[in-house]
Amino acid sequence: MARLHVATWQETYRGIMRDEMLDDPALLSTRERFWTIGLTDDRFAHDRIAVAEQNGDLIGIAQSAAATDTDATWSQQLNVLYVLASAHGTGAGKALLDAVISPETAAGLWVADPNPRAQAFYRKHGFIPDGSCKEEYGIKEIRMIRRAPAEPDHKATLK
Repeated sequence: MARLHVATWQETYRGIMRDEMLDDPALLSTRERFWTIGLTDDRFAHDRIAVAEQNGDLIGIAQSAAATDTDATWSQQLNVLYVLASAHGTGAGKALLDAVISPETAAGLWVADPNPRAQAFYRKHGFIPDGSCKEEYGIKEIRMIRRAPAEPDHKATLK
């Protein structure tokens, strides 16, 4: 998972994130610690983690948790969703998203800006920018949110 995480960062963020960070030999061990803690530490027992495989090879990873933004009006936060570029368009991204956040669940996420491919993917799945921005790992990110579908009107007329 850590190797895939690093490879997808290198594919996705080259030209957006500093090369020194993407090519840092310590990046792999940092991501190994991230996933080891995420998979074994009781503090993260309620996080949802999924992987996508193709022909026995790992091609994507995803992770969500309870929302942490102080102004969140949604219950889930997508923290990780990466698919190898060679697997884009296979449906792996949607499967991963749905595995860690139900399509009926209100959710938020932070996405690099610019990152038109990822932003278009999230828009396709109901997320819209809410105007919030921040900087992390030296790159600008925008927040996108998805509201839960409206409750159906249960009023009925009896005859």
